[in-house]
Order: sequence, then C-alpha cells, then structure tokens
Amino acid sequence: MPELMFLSLKMIMATKVDRSASSRYYALLITILVFVFVGTCCAEERSVYLVLMEEQPVAFHGSHLSHEGRKDMDFCMDSEVSKAHAKHLVDSHDQLLRSNLETGSYNKLYSFKHIVNGFSVHTTPSQLVEKDRGAKLMTTYTPKFLGLPQEVWAKEGGEKKAGEGIVIGFVDTGITPKHPSFTYDHLNPFTSNISHFSGACETGPRFPSSSCNGKIVSARYFSAGAQAIATLNTSMDFLSPFDAAGHGSHVASIAAGNDGVPVIVDGFYYGRASGMAPRARIAVYKAIYPTVGTITDVVAAIEQATVDGVDMLTLSVGPDEPPEDTITFLSVFDVFMLFARRAGVFVAQAAGNHGPDFSTVVSYSPWSVGVAACSTDRSYPGSLLLGNGLKVGGVGLSGPTFGDGKFLCKLVLAKDAVRVNGAFPRTPAYVEECQYPEALDPYSSRTLGFMGFAFVANPAYGDFIAEPIPFDVSGIMIPEVADAQIISQYYEQNIQRDERGFVTQYCAKAAIGEGRVASFVGQAPTVSRFSSRGPDFVDINRNPADVLKPDILAPGHQIWAAWSPHSALDPTLTGYHFALLSGTSMATPHIVGIAALIKQYNPSWTPSMIASAISTTAIKYDNYGELILAEGSNLNSYYPSTNFDRGAGLVNPDRAVDPGLILSSDFEDHMNFLCSLPGIDWSVINAATGERCNRSLSHPANLNLPSVTISTLRSSLTVKRSLKNVGSRPETYTCSVISPNGTVVNLSPTWFRIAPQETQDIVIQFRVIQAVGEFSFGEIVLTGSLNHIVRLPLSVLPISTS
Repeated sequence: MPELMFLSLKMIMATKVDRSASSRYYALLITILVFVFVGTCCAEERSVYLVLMEEQPVAFHGSHLSHEGRKDMDFCMDSEVSKAHAKHLVDSHDQLLRSNLETGSYNKLYSFKHIVNGFSVHTTPSQLVEKDRGAKLMTTYTPKFLGLPQEVWAKEGGEKKAGEGIVIGFVDTGITPKHPSFTYDHLNPFTSNISHFSGACETGPRFPSSSCNGKIVSARYFSAGAQAIATLNTSMDFLSPFDAAGHGSHVASIAAGNDGVPVIVDGFYYGRASGMAPRARIAVYKAIYPTVGTITDVVAAIEQATVDGVDMLTLSVGPDEPPEDTITFLSVFDVFMLFARRAGVFVAQAAGNHGPDFSTVVSYSPWSVGVAACSTDRSYPGSLLLGNGLKVGGVGLSGPTFGDGKFLCKLVLAKDAVRVNGAFPRTPAYVEECQYPEALDPYSSRTLGFMGFAFVANPAYGDFIAEPIPFDVSGIMIPEVADAQIISQYYEQNIQRDERGFVTQYCAKAAIGEGRVASFVGQAPTVSRFSSRGPDFVDINRNPADVLKPDILAPGHQIWAAWSPHSALDPTLTGYHFALLSGTSMATPHIVGIAALIKQYNPSWTPSMIASAISTTAIKYDNYGELILAEGSNLNSYYPSTNFDRGAGLVNPDRAVDPGLILSSDFEDHMNFLCSLPGIDWSVINAATGERCNRSLSHPANLNLPSVTISTLRSSLTVKRSLKNVGSRPETYTCSVISPNGTVVNLSPTWFRIAPQETQDIVIQFRVIQAVGEFSFGEIVLTGSLNHIVRLPLSVLPISTS
C-alpha cells in the first residue's frame, strides 16, 4: 500500500518570538533583510554615510513656489542656468570632502543635486552625517475584490484603457522584462502621450535594450552604495535592471501588470492576474540586490525617478528602523520623499511587517502614504482525511494523493519510518533535520517513496502560522495543535510497537485532499498579523506624533503576482513565474495602481488631493457589516481594529475617483508642520531641507490632513480643516462626529453648502472630559446631498482635563 509521511514540527517556538514572521513557511512576507549595519564600528571600519546640505537643489533653485507639481517649478534640467547650478553644487560637495577628509580616505558615491542637495560617501565614521543603515524589502482576485472591473475600469474605458498615460516608478529589485505581465500588447498599442516623462534604458546582464518594450518605458540600476560595502555575487547581483530576486517583478505586476495573464504553477491554473492599472507604464529603478541593499542607492533612485518625471512612486523598500540622531520626518529617506512630493510625485510606502506590536510602522511622514496590509475573503483550504473518517483542515497548495484523495494510503510518522533498519534509505539525522521549518524539504517524501507528507504542529511549541506554499508533491501543513493531536492519537491507536518502541505494524491510513482550489467565504477584510501598527512616532524613543499612520489599508495577504524564475532569495521558487506572497510590500502597489486610476480620471489633481480621496472614502466595515477586525499575536486571535491598525480603512477605488471633497497640503504646509514640532531646533530643519522656518502652525495637528491625530491633549485644543469641492455641482453637507473616549468634540459649522471649486473651513474643538491615559478613536463624517460621504478619522490621547 502506498504510504504517507507526517512530521512533527519541533521549532514552532520560533514563530512566537519572530513577530515579523520572515520565514516563508509561516508567513510569506518578503521581509528579507538584504543588508543592515548594526553594532559599533571600529575606528578604521568604513561605512556609507549621507550628507544633506542647505543650498537649494537644481529643481527648486530660484523658486519660491510651494505647490505640488512639476509645472510650478523650473524643471528644465538642460538649461545653461541649471547646468551651471548643478556643477556648482557638485563642486561644493567635493570641496567639503577635500577640506574635511584626507585624500584616499573616502570615496564619493553620489552627488544629489536635482531634488535634494547632498551626497553620499564611503568613509570612516563621522558624527556629522547620517549613517546608511541599509534597506529592507517590506493579483488574480484583488481587482475583483476591490470592485475595479465593474466600477473604475468601466469609467475609464475598461481594462484596455485603465491607467493609460500614467507612469509608475518602482524602486525595488528590478524587473523580469520577458514576463507576460510586462510584455507589449501589439493588438492594443498605447495611444496616450507620456511626453512629461523622460527616462533611459540601461542595459546589462540579462537585460538587453529590447527589454524596454513600450510597457516598460525606462529601466535604470543604482549600485554605488552596494558595491562600496560588499562584494557582489556575480551569479545573482546583476549590474543591470534585471530582477534576480523576484520582489520587484511581484510588486510591479500588482500595480501595473497586464490584464488577463494566466497564472499557472506546477501545471495548475489558478486564474488570471491583472495589475490595478493594467495600462500604466512601468519605469524601473533597481536599487536592491539579492545580497545587499543600501539607502544610498534607494535615495539615488528616488531622485532619478523624480527627475525622469514619474507620476507615482512605489516604495516597498526602505529603512527598517527609525534614525538614531534626528527625528523620523528628517531622515534622509523621508527628506527625499518630501522633495519628490514637492515635485508632484505621489509616493506610497509600505508601513512595515513588524505587527501586531504597536508603534512598529516604518512610514512616518505626512507627505507619503503609509500602506497597511489585509486579507481578502479568498483562501486555499486543504484537508487530511483519516482512516476513521475524520477530516482535518490544513494548508498546502498541492494536488491530492492518488485517487483524488479518496484512496487511503498507509500513514507513517517520519521518526518511525527511519527506526526500522533498512526500511527506508535515509538516516535519522536527515529526517530530524526535516522537522525544522527552515529546512522543510517536501520533496523528501518523494525520494523516500511516499505519496505525500503532512507537516503537523508540535504540542510542545503551540500553534504555528501556515501560509499556502506550492508543492509539486501532495502535501499539507496542519498548524493547530488540537488538529495535530487528533492525527497523533489516531496514529498511535492504529499501530503496533515492540518492547523497544519500534513500529511492527502500520494500520493507520490517510489521504490528502485537493489544496489548490480557492474558497471565497468568511469575514473580510482583516488586518494582517504582520502589518505594522501605529501610532506614528517622531523619534527613536517612539514618542507619538500628530500624524496618522498607517494611512490606508489594502490587500497584502496571499497575493498572486509575477515572479522571477531566477529567484535568488528563495530557492523553493526557482523556476516559477508566479508566486503567492504576503506583506505590506504587496499592499503598497495596490494603492499606487489605484492612485494611477484616480490621476487618469482627474489629471489635474496633485498628490495630496489623491491621497485625500483615498483616505476620506475608505471603508472601515467588513463584508459582514462589522468593524474590520485585526489579527492578534496568536493564531485565530482577532480584535476590533482601530485607526492605528487600518488607518482610514480599506481603500474604495470607486468612491475615491469621485470623493466630493478633498483636503490638500503643499510643500509650504509641510515645512510649517516641521517648524511647529515641539523641541526641534529650526537650524536642524534648515540643515536637512535647505529651507528656513519663516512660519509655523499653531499646532502640528493643524496640518490639513484627511485625519486628525493629537498625541497629547491637555484640557482643550482647536484645529481647522479646509475642504474643497472637486465635484461638478453644488452640494450640501451635514457634519456629524463620534467623539473619542474621554473627549467631547464640537464642529463649526454643522452644515454647509459648497459650490464647485470652493473651499470650506471646519473648526474642530476637542475638550478633555476624562484623562483616559491611552489613545481613543472617533471620526468626523460629512454626508453630502449628492451621496458623497467624507470621513476623517480622529485619534486622540487625552492626558488631563486642565
């Protein structure tokens, strides 16, 4: 009789400690640490440092305009004046280095001169600059789940037009140009004008000039930082835009992959994939390599993407920890995002994968959209049928055992299989190794002659988190101890052992059912366990900030998308063209693709207007009509989500293209916000941004965001929000409020009528009636006579009544 092997996990304990769940076998988060500096350097050890200087960069030289958008500033990089200023900046960088460092003791990597004035240098430690702490990497069903085909795509001419004219930049691990998600459709050629964009097609290993095919309109790579601190592996760290890792291809296809691409893995058809904006163009900026990644290369990529003229920028990559020597908003990474936003680029950033602990977000600043991750109602249930008729649920993307899972095989515990001398050609050490999740080798069952395998939880270590993994052999993971005990009890009752404990007769039987067919049931969405939580914070001590993070929630759990068959970071996916992954890296391109659709529908909108529309129209209730739930630390543990879990809520694309009212803020507003932060010397802001503090807000919470967050509320505080009617008709709005616990919130006015393109101010007065000592949450709801509903989340920490 054919046999089925099951193994007991012995290191499930690791999942209890590692909340980031970086192991594929627990949660496919793609939170791979590609490089990070830790510890204290010895005196002579070289590292990469980044220096920001005060003088204006080329893009904003001589400009006092604060509006978001390329048309509002001198962006003629080829003018003689711009060239002269660029040379002046580079010369000043070189002069500073020569006057402070000995010849031969440093290597300048980049001169940043277009949107930020500064440089990066490889040298010995210095207290005057910010050290590069490394960079970390943070769609068959989700378009339907978000209602795109029948709603937004239909408004824009269907999937064959959705995203036309928009260029999305991806700072990531590169792209796989021959993947069907990125091929040029000669039957439906692009007709849109992207003259606002200029780029280049840099070639190299595995990336010929034909890779830039019209769908991919530009591809560049940045490696000076990587090469300065590491010896690149030529078998995977290709000096070209080619994606050897897979992450960049996955992210790009979620946002802008072609529509209707068949997803076939191990011969099984999982459906058709599409990006959120399938007709958007792709601009690639490779800055992360399989063995190393630096913020230096990432910010160089951000600057070039901005200069090239991308409309949107996807950052599923970034620092994984706050800066040590400055506030979060003034890290080099955040300053580059600030100036990209100033140039009219919509920037979305992964919130991070360190949930469910609080204050773990790595998206800090109000000028970028921080994206949290959630599940959909799709799952891939598997089952193990025991000989006694009991069926145990589990997870595994594999086909059934012989006879479509109806023919029962002999069930053998792995450790028993190797105890009988000569019974199976493997040593005990090999099978013992297989019981470690990080060394899971499902193909051992085939080598040993088994029909398949079942990986079960070990009671000593508790439940574990299992994500569906494609197996080309029949396999299933049983993550719950209670189910594992059912299997173990049945097994022990149906075998015979001798006095030494060796099995002499196997009578236990089992079969593995089909695990590749999706089920669409259950409560959804839920905030994913791994998704980083707020509150946002201003410094390394995690003092809370007056900014809501994350901003928005999008699907990021079990997302099918393109993959590089090279798969340098995950050998188990080598040869695959698609992968099912989870992480805020996957949620972020959903938002960027939707932002592209909003921009296509409303071409004159600025990034802050797009961000506002996404936020104020979001949904905070699930498909059961209940408040969206968030996963807790333990398996099957949930709690009602708050603003710090889901931001404003689940993105609602159909409402976002026509939000009724928007709240906007520009570069001047962002500078006033920075200058209003308590305890921050204005000279520090000037040094980081090159801008002087001419004025400040009365309170940081007065930045005109589509939310209100007050990190410390004593007695009372009054803030203001300005809203603009972006509709085509006059509309009357009634204002209502749900006050956070411990507060009373009053609004003025309580209703208003607003004409198209007019602006209405709302005064919001908070008063503490009870010092609850923790953040509490509420919302302002503006209900329009033309069915527009505008929501502003409130997050307040009431400290005292006086």
